Amino acid sequence: MANSGPGGSRRFSRRSVLRFGTAGLGAVAASRVLAACGSPGAGRAANEIVFASAQFTGSVSLRAYVDAYNASQSKYKVTFRPLPPPSSSTEVHQQLVQSLGRQDGSVDVFTQDVIWIAEFAGAGWAQPLDTMISEAERAEYFPGLVQACTYQGKFTALPLYVDAGMLYYRTDLLSSAGLAVPKTWPDLVAAASRLQQADRVPYGYLWQGKQAEVLVCDLVEMIGSAGGRILSEDGQSVLIDQPAAVSAVEFMADTINRYRVSPGDVLSWDEEPSRTPFTGGRAAFLRNWTYVYNVAQNAQQSQVVGKVGVAPLPAFPGGQSSACLGGYQLGMNSSSTKKDGALDFMRWLSSQTQQLNLARDLSLAPTRQAAYESAELKQTNPFMVSLRDVLIGGTPRPITPKYAQVSLALQSGVSKALSSGDVVGSLRATKAQIEQALT
Repeated sequence: MANSGPGGSRRFSRRSVLRFGTAGLGAVAASRVLAACGSPGAGRAANEIVFASAQFTGSVSLRAYVDAYNASQSKYKVTFRPLPPPSSSTEVHQQLVQSLGRQDGSVDVFTQDVIWIAEFAGAGWAQPLDTMISEAERAEYFPGLVQACTYQGKFTALPLYVDAGMLYYRTDLLSSAGLAVPKTWPDLVAAASRLQQADRVPYGYLWQGKQAEVLVCDLVEMIGSAGGRILSEDGQSVLIDQPAAVSAVEFMADTINRYRVSPGDVLSWDEEPSRTPFTGGRAAFLRNWTYVYNVAQNAQQSQVVGKVGVAPLPAFPGGQSSACLGGYQLGMNSSSTKKDGALDFMRWLSSQTQQLNLARDLSLAPTRQAAYESAELKQTNPFMVSLRDVLIGGTPRPITPKYAQVSLALQSGVSKALSSGDVVGSLRATKAQIEQALT
């Protein structure tokens, strides 16, 4: 709070007043302190919008988009406040929590990982957009992403770009063996086993089983393709021990121990260790994110250039493909005093025109379904056009403001289930841990 000066007098900062209130100061004294420390947005022009965003790597920076918006109109002026890149997501999250938690309107628009949406909305930091973005406008985006941007029935984030898990496969191996791209998990096991037995590859199917966030992503896809969920739709009930989830985790273990299409090493692998053998020509199938495609086509990094295809992940018989959603989305600070300008900028950046530009410049996949019909996208990034079928099956991770605790419980519990073989017991213990976190 305050530093004590000579005679015990106190000096109050603006943060002290906002945190502890004006009790004991008197209304006049409090107003003087706030005025001296600066009111929210002090020193900013009336039309200035502050945009805090993670920095994405590409041929141009996101700052160039801010400059383009400012040049396109004269009503508002956006100031770009750079945050660390998505690879340092913990730091991005910390800085956003600090800025939004002050509730001083110092940031108007921000980019957020899709898994933080419920947390920020639950804290009251993200402005609900229901009255600003109509249902018709929301329908222009992929349904799974709209679901991920919704918390307790309120649409609280505007889609910017999307990533998703998908199946990579060796087109040359499948063609020479007369095999179709698998649509079910049993089909994948059969195809992978056949190629291994023919000594075409040492590994049939590679995925990510490391005790990390990516394990949760693989889990979401497996359970979703079995028709199950981790949490109920309202986020209140834990379903991780239900039959669909149990069978999905048992299958994950079976790929290693029963079918032997996956090496035991996958339990210590995240994205890159699992990608390397595939692009090195030693695996038939791989589950991974969109970035792998460009790596696979780079002759300096890949032994399988021109031999890789992409498809939706398989499903269990009777189920549907499920692709865990990733990506950063746009949020509006509920404490912003410039919501009209914030909305104008958000709409501009999320427009189809800018999404196509982001695909070209930063390789960020559009969230608008119609963008995948664009001749421009087909010309500048034909790989992304193939993603539409994958993204239609996009599935969000558990939507809860306690996501961080839920994720850690899942990582630990599912890792134990896979390594110990006690799937049912491990998932029951995980359920109890998650239920405690949700209370």
